[in-house]
Amino acid sequence: MEEVDVEPTTTLIPGVGLKQKHVGFEWGPGDILVYETNFKLQGAGSGGPGFPFVHVVRKDEDIYSPILRKLFNESHHIFVGLQNIKDDMPSKNKKPQFVSVSKNYRSVIRACMEELQQVAVSTQDTSLVAQYSNQVSILLAIELIWNLCEVLFIDAAPAGILLLHLLDWVRLHKADVDEKVREVLQSESPTHHHAYWEVVISFVLQGRMDEARQILMKQANLQPASRPIYQLMDSLLHKMPIFNPGSTQTLTEFDVKWRHWHEECDRYLQDNSFASNRHLETICKILVGDEDTMLEHKELLGTWYHFLVSRLLFFHPTVKPSELHYYAQSSMDMFLDSRSAPEPLDSILLAAFEFDLHQVIKDCSIALNNWWFVAHLTDLLDHCKLLQSHNLHFGSNLREFLVLEYASGLFSHHSLWQLAVDYFDHCPEFGRVYLELQIERVPLETERKALKVLRICEQRQMNEQVRSICKIMAKRALSNNRLGSALSWSIRAKDAAFATLISERFLQDYCTRGSFSDLDLIDNLGPAMLLSDRLTFLGKYREFHRLYGEMRFTEAAKLLLSLMTAKIAPRSFWMTLLTDALPLLEQKEVIFSVDQTHELMFCLEELTSDNSETKPERPAQDEDIESTKLELLRLALARNLAMAIVKEGTVEA
Repeated sequence: MEEVDVEPTTTLIPGVGLKQKHVGFEWGPGDILVYETNFKLQGAGSGGPGFPFVHVVRKDEDIYSPILRKLFNESHHIFVGLQNIKDDMPSKNKKPQFVSVSKNYRSVIRACMEELQQVAVSTQDTSLVAQYSNQVSILLAIELIWNLCEVLFIDAAPAGILLLHLLDWVRLHKADVDEKVREVLQSESPTHHHAYWEVVISFVLQGRMDEARQILMKQANLQPASRPIYQLMDSLLHKMPIFNPGSTQTLTEFDVKWRHWHEECDRYLQDNSFASNRHLETICKILVGDEDTMLEHKELLGTWYHFLVSRLLFFHPTVKPSELHYYAQSSMDMFLDSRSAPEPLDSILLAAFEFDLHQVIKDCSIALNNWWFVAHLTDLLDHCKLLQSHNLHFGSNLREFLVLEYASGLFSHHSLWQLAVDYFDHCPEFGRVYLELQIERVPLETERKALKVLRICEQRQMNEQVRSICKIMAKRALSNNRLGSALSWSIRAKDAAFATLISERFLQDYCTRGSFSDLDLIDNLGPAMLLSDRLTFLGKYREFHRLYGEMRFTEAAKLLLSLMTAKIAPRSFWMTLLTDALPLLEQKEVIFSVDQTHELMFCLEELTSDNSETKPERPAQDEDIESTKLELLRLALARNLAMAIVKEGTVEA
């Protein structure tokens, strides 16, 4: 696609620029922060103090609308379902599925549109009414374009059936006729209602002949003298051939039959059979395809594309898809005022009638205020194999580029970002790269949200992002003194250094309080305790306390000694371990053997010799406590050694 050839719209920010200051900005994933700086423009006078506000300029305001959010949620399910249609399925079996998917998308658009209309009627806020009305008009245009693309590209109806689908398209988007019919029929005298003939002609222009006949017969019953010409018109309307794709009639046979009917209508017109009633004569002129007569009823047609379909209905009902562009261009030229330029919607519809898919997508990208429409439509057309020949210069194809843009916009929303993950998953070339970049920007306000993000990353083996999230949450928990949560996150991050730091904090807390917090976590560390030596020590030290509490003293003593002799315990914690050994040494039954007691003595002497070499200055009271501990330990060790020697000697004897 070539460069955008229109100027982007200007967004006015209240108050910014009034004091001749430079404007600073910061790009975000879905918006821009704009603020005035203290720098003056060159040549400007004193600017005064800076503007005190930071403005958020969003490129897609629709994702913040509660009603339109339903559109994004519902279409996400349809999108994911579409990706699951198997590629190896025969194309003739896929077509009905693609048409069904397209109708599902349109039904979601319709549902949102109806809800917006209801809310607009019930609200009292005029600014909200204007906002909702604007959104309704955009959704109307989107549904109109999508429906036409469904007829021309997805369903790809051939000649004969094509016009039937175009008639359904026009009828769906020209619903004011039915409202006018209700108004006429509910009046005291329908035939004298000012809109009576407008209703009849509107029905004829839309090819709704049976309904036109029913309304006409009301007039015929009131005018016995004119009944013959009403019956003649009723006969013409009744006999008008309509192609039936389910019958055995060929398109050629239908065309011959239609021409005979058309000649009959023309003959009655030339014979002035309806000259006595100008309304019936107008209808007969429409039946023979008189373009000037149709254009006299522009207000009933409303749009040039309604004129196009009515013109084809009464002039060329077997139109082929390849002929549409000629009739579309001429109909638009005839219908629109030559002095006014076509609206963006007109250009988009004309490009569709010209079967220029890429122009449709380009014009929609420029005209519409978000990427929802072009992303989903392009994805569907790509599955229909209609976009294969068009690749972009920078690697990704058109479908992936638009889906990536749409998904990137969703990531700026506090809840819709979860939908964007699936869109990135189905972009094979750049989807993972985008997801890795965007997932790091999701604010982790709560642990619940962090776990959601973490689960997404783990499912996709995004190991770097998993570590990053866990580290962030671990540091946050540690800063809030939630040691258990911090340790849990650091284990998930497999961050040995941080796990060591938190284990140290646990041990410091134990020394201060004399008990452990988060016992469930420490008791169930399992293999995770091998992440770092300090964590291993923490887990084993807690196991020692559990064994001691269960009065399994021999096992507790063995574990305590192994923590010191295997050098797992930090040297700073040896005195605490030796102190923990005191109750075991004081037991009536000998717990520590001679060898074990010697090892404890060796550890004590090693500790005291180290302390004497690097003896820090401490308060006298602490010195006294330390000396008392040492005396008690030596005494207990000596007594235990004596008892152990006696016991072991007795056993040997």
